[in-house]
Amino acid sequence: MTKKTVADINVKDKKVLMRCDFNVPLDERCNITSDDRIVKALPTIKHVLDGGGSLILMSHLGRPAGERDEKMSLSPVAQRLSELLAKDVVFADDCVGDDPTSKAAALKAGDCMLLENLRFHKQETIKDKAAKEDAQLRQAKDDFAKSLAGLADIYVDDAFGTAHRDNASMYTVPEVMKGKPRVIGFLIEKELKFLGEALSAPEKPFVAILGGAKVSDKIGVIENLLDKVDSILIGGAMAFTFFKAQGRSIGDSLCEDDFVEKAGEILKRAEESGCEIVLPVDCVVAREVKAGTENKVAAYNVEAGWRGLDIGPETQKLFAEKLDGAKTIVWNGPMGIFEIPPFDEGTKAVAMAVADATDKGALSVIGGGDSASAIEKLGLAQRVSHISTGGGASLEFLEGKKFKCLEILDEK
Repeated sequence: MTKKTVADINVKDKKVLMRCDFNVPLDERCNITSDDRIVKALPTIKHVLDGGGSLILMSHLGRPAGERDEKMSLSPVAQRLSELLAKDVVFADDCVGDDPTSKAAALKAGDCMLLENLRFHKQETIKDKAAKEDAQLRQAKDDFAKSLAGLADIYVDDAFGTAHRDNASMYTVPEVMKGKPRVIGFLIEKELKFLGEALSAPEKPFVAILGGAKVSDKIGVIENLLDKVDSILIGGAMAFTFFKAQGRSIGDSLCEDDFVEKAGEILKRAEESGCEIVLPVDCVVAREVKAGTENKVAAYNVEAGWRGLDIGPETQKLFAEKLDGAKTIVWNGPMGIFEIPPFDEGTKAVAMAVADATDKGALSVIGGGDSASAIEKLGLAQRVSHISTGGGASLEFLEGKKFKCLEILDEK
C-alpha cells in the first residue's frame, strides 16, 4: 500500500483526529502494567504537536459491553501520556457529546486531548455487514461516526492492532471525512513496510514459523505462504492435527478433527509446490497442564493419557538449523504453552534462533500476540527487525486479506 502519511500533509493550525491503539494491560487497581502501545504512538503524536496541530486522540480499551465501565476507562492512559509528553493531556469524559465537543473546540496549536473509551458506545463495534442489513443500525453507526468526525479537520489512522476491523472509528469516520486529509501514522507505515516487504519481495531463503493452539487459525496463512516461502516450521498444538493426518498417535494432545483432512491436503500441496513443511520430531508431554507437573520427551507418537505441550529438544535444534542462514523470517504463534514452565523452552529456543539469524542479517518480523510477548519477555526485542503491534491484524495480513479501513485512506 502506498498511502499518504502524516508527514505528507500540513497540520499547522489544524485539528487532527487520530485513532490509536491504547488497549493497554491494567492491573486490578487500573494501573498500566505496560505502556508499550502508548510509547509506540509517540512519534506520530509528537509530529502533529511539533507541527503546530492540535491533536484529538481516540482509542478503545478492553471489551466493555457498549456501556460505561470505569475499570476500562482511558483515564490512566491520559495520565501516562501526560508524563511521557511532559505536558498536560486534556481528558474528555466521553468520546461524543457536549464535553468532548467543547474541549476540542478550545484546543490550541500544540494541545493534546484524549477521548474516553470508544467502546463505551455500542455504535463503535456495530459490524458493517449488520449495518447494511439494518437501516436503524446503520443510522446509529453513522451518527456516532459523524460526531467524531466533526471534531477535526484531518484523520490519522495509527492503530494497526484494529486495522482488520470495521469499527466506526476505523472505517466509518474516515468514510464520513471524505474530502479532508485521511492518512496513516508512522506506526502503521512501519507495519506495512515490514509486513509488506516480507510478503511481496522477500530475500531468500524465506522461512515462516507458525505455532499456537489451533490449525484453523493458521490455515489461511499457510495457504497464502505456500508459494512464497521456502520452509514453514510448524510447532504448538496445531502440529498434532498434522500428525493425525499422517496417521501418528497423538495421545490426549489437542487436535481439531474437522481439519485433519485439510491438514493432509496442505501437506500434499506443499510437496507439490516445493515448499518444505517441517513438523516437530519430538515433543514434551505431560498428563496435565500445570507448572512442575511430571513430563517427558516423546518422539513421533504420544501415548494415551499424555498430551504434547511443547516442542522437544531435537525439534528445537532442527528449527534452529532451518533458521540459520535464512534471509527473511516471519513468526506467528508460540511453540508450546509458554506461560507455564517447563513448557516454555521451545518458544525460548525459537526466539533465540530468530534473534541469532537476525544478527547475521536476516529480516525478522514477529507477528504480534504471544510471539511478541515471548520476544519482549526474553529481552530480545532489540535483536529482531520488527515486532508487530497487532496479533490478529498481522495474521490477517499474512493471509493476504485486504483491510478496508486502510484502503479508503489517501493514496500518495
